Amino acid sequence: MPRSIRSCCLLALALVLPGCTSDAPAPTAAEPRASSSTKSGAPRLSWGACPAPDVSEGAPAKKPGNDWECATLRAPLDYAKPHGDTIGIALIRAKATDQAHRIGSLIFNFGGPGGSGVTSLPAFADDYKSLRARYDLVSFDPRGVGRSEGVKCLDDKELDTYYAAGSTPTSPEEQQALVNRVEKYADGCRKHSHQVLPHVGTANAARDMDLMRQALGDDKLHYFGVSYGTELGGVYAHLFPQRVGRALFDAVVDPTTDPVQGALGQTRGFQLALDNYLADCPHQHDNCPTQQQITALLDRLGKQPIPGADGRQLTQSLATSGIAQSLYSKDFWDYLTEGVEDAENGDGRVLLALGDAMNGRSQDGHYSSLQASLTAITCADYAQRYSAQQISTLVPEFRKVSPVFGDFMAWGLTQCTGWPVKGEWQNPDVSAKGAAPILVVGNTGDPATPYEGARKMVQALGPGVATEMTYQGQGHGAYDSGNACVKNAVDAYLLNGTVPAHDKVCS
Repeated sequence: MPRSIRSCCLLALALVLPGCTSDAPAPTAAEPRASSSTKSGAPRLSWGACPAPDVSEGAPAKKPGNDWECATLRAPLDYAKPHGDTIGIALIRAKATDQAHRIGSLIFNFGGPGGSGVTSLPAFADDYKSLRARYDLVSFDPRGVGRSEGVKCLDDKELDTYYAAGSTPTSPEEQQALVNRVEKYADGCRKHSHQVLPHVGTANAARDMDLMRQALGDDKLHYFGVSYGTELGGVYAHLFPQRVGRALFDAVVDPTTDPVQGALGQTRGFQLALDNYLADCPHQHDNCPTQQQITALLDRLGKQPIPGADGRQLTQSLATSGIAQSLYSKDFWDYLTEGVEDAENGDGRVLLALGDAMNGRSQDGHYSSLQASLTAITCADYAQRYSAQQISTLVPEFRKVSPVFGDFMAWGLTQCTGWPVKGEWQNPDVSAKGAAPILVVGNTGDPATPYEGARKMVQALGPGVATEMTYQGQGHGAYDSGNACVKNAVDAYLLNGTVPAHDKVCS
């Protein structure tokens, strides 16, 4: 699963890397009004000015302007108790520019799990101008994320220590120390967010999306899901197949794997992306690292960290996170080249900045809810729990797949150790007999959601439900890659209902 490596949000890079800042004016602070109910029982949304960005969401690269409005949807905290406590789901919207030909609302989820849609959609909105012509663009912070009761586990200083600590133990004592840290993290989540932890799973987020559909006045849910958002979309299609409208799944999660299989697949994906970077780099630079240099650097950092920024140090864990972060997009390969060269010379600032982006840390030292939410949602979903002894037997297989990421990914399986809530499933059911056609797009060079996941998703959705399209490219996802073939095919589907030929390939 893409959950097994710490989730990334590429817009965060604009906040932590040199020369990438935003001087957009801050919006007027305001609290979006909560929903009430109509006579028909559908929730009513009261849209208003968007509040200033919240620390829990992560500072956006582009702040929402006057054409964006916000609201809060009240949903049952526990769907088994529909008249009990509620949770507020933060929404953001920009209305369609061609109201005369408006189709409805297009709801986005950008993945994670744990990514803030309220932050991400305005930041990426320029990529969706063609879709905004006929759709209201809508996104949200899923329950347990950002403004929607974002999960909190540790304070900022504690998180600095947590993410810097060794995550590839080589002795029983180091294994126990890792387990102790993970259990302390889980206990912090329980103390700070105990009320929401049992209710932040993907099935509840899918039910929230159906409430959004009703509140937005749409008969069908039109959907744009990226990465984990494809899993969320698949679960929605399973629960509400007759309510699926036009739905795009981009950077597709394999819904058939358990956490070990998913982590192994992702390890292969990141190794493939690293191999592609190493093959391309000599055509762009004369200071390219080799894989042996990268592994040697990580080994050295495991023994002796180097100076980073603001008195912090670049450790092996932070460097590995930074290298993985840089592989999410070909646009950031140059940072990897620079970061490794600088680290070889004792300067860890670039790799530290990349690692911070992966972990949801802003320049001012505050962490968003990104990683805490990812863990909470993952552990509410998946029932599997792995002991240090079990993981230690898996390490050689992971290491064989990737000498750079193998140990890191294997020990990431401790993620739910000591978690206070039981998981719901072994893997999600996304079968969706009777759903309208869903377009599934896989990227052959995707590090976080390996290409094979697209075919597995198509098969799991069931016969006749989905059409698969292939993008032969690099980075995480296809629509935002800039490839005209992908964009034209997706736009034709979402705007006109034209489903591309099965097995269409774009390169």
